[in-house]
Amino acid sequence: MTDPMQQLQTQCASCQNCPLGATRTNLVFGVGDPAAKLLFVGEGPGEQEDLQGEPFVGKSGQLLDRYLALIGRPRDGGVYIANIVKCRPPHNRDPKPEESEQCLPWLRAQVRILRPKIIVCLGRIAAQRLIDPEFRVTRMHGVFTEKGGILFMGTFHPAALLRNPAQKKDALADFQALRDKLEELGI
Repeated sequence: MTDPMQQLQTQCASCQNCPLGATRTNLVFGVGDPAAKLLFVGEGPGEQEDLQGEPFVGKSGQLLDRYLALIGRPRDGGVYIANIVKCRPPHNRDPKPEESEQCLPWLRAQVRILRPKIIVCLGRIAAQRLIDPEFRVTRMHGVFTEKGGILFMGTFHPAALLRNPAQKKDALADFQALRDKLEELGI
């Protein structure tokens, strides 16, 4: 029997639905436990992610790994990490709405395969696409919202925390709330 996530990744590798497919070095599909009940979603890959073909591997990924370790959920322990767009936007710019729109079916398919209990949106763009178009990270971070039987929470993108270290305290509180919710749900 073939792994459905691997099949999906193979299909996604040939995607040229937007201009990002032509400029990528590598597809950055996602990584983690295919049975994970905890899904983290960022906006899109950066330079290091594009070079390595894996999400959150640069400095922001190292910070995310530290937060995951603090809550007892290392990257290889029941976690899956993906992005809204699967190809790097040039110069690490925000994904354009039309690029996100073309990639969302891939993310939706990942969600259907994973069937996560909780999705954590890393940063404003992911939270606005998945939780609420009016989402403001500084005001709405750490709040759980149920949609379609899945709990969603938005928090600060690790790259934003590297630029604004004063927000790390709030992000830590969000991850502690996430740990508590995981324990409450028995995940």
